[in-house]
Amino acid sequence: MNVSDNYRNSWESYWRDTSDVRGEAIWDADPSLSAEPHSALLLRHADSARTIVDLGCGNGTQTRYLATRFARAVGVDLSHAAIEHARRAADGESVEFEQLDLTDTEAVRALHDRLGDSNVYMRAVIHQSEPAARAAVAAAVAELIGGEGRAFVVELTSESRTVLKSAASDPGGPGPKLRRVFDYGLKPADADDEEIPLLLAKSGMEILATGETALPQTEHRADGTRIDLPARWFVLAGK
Repeated sequence: MNVSDNYRNSWESYWRDTSDVRGEAIWDADPSLSAEPHSALLLRHADSARTIVDLGCGNGTQTRYLATRFARAVGVDLSHAAIEHARRAADGESVEFEQLDLTDTEAVRALHDRLGDSNVYMRAVIHQSEPAARAAVAAAVAELIGGEGRAFVVELTSESRTVLKSAASDPGGPGPKLRRVFDYGLKPADADDEEIPLLLAKSGMEILATGETALPQTEHRADGTRIDLPARWFVLAGK
């Protein structure tokens, strides 16, 4: 299957209307708060000599960090506009970006054929994917890691909905970055907690390690508190 036109257009519009200013996207956290600690967890199980593929890379902030920890880093995203952001930000750095629909099975398989068994980094993609597309997204992770790669997947939990609802009810309403998420029809924390590990297992992957964490955002509440969204991480291997 492929994603719906509405879903694709929402993301394309969001990234087209986002500037190159670092942190304008609410999830564009500094790598020291995201890819750096996540890489440390992944590298306990993964071979850094393998390529790492950043699924849903957005403007490539995390991918560029991953390129410093792994032999090769490739960022992919559904949105062409996001990939253009990422390429501009990389500005000659040794990192690659390309457009990819994770629900396009043939395109994902072609990427695996080109890169071989790879490591995967996926931060908060399944939870905001369309329900009918989530199994295909999990299957894309399994396809790319094959038998030798490893994956780090981190997804928002249902508790994040409470945090977001509370932030949206601040005096004056949600902050501008959070408001943009709602305005473009994006749906954070839309998946149930039980759904994520079930999808990962059904795709043929084994959970090597898991734990609770939070995904720091670039938005702050009215009282100045940074929005940190509760999440769960998984390190995965193919079976």
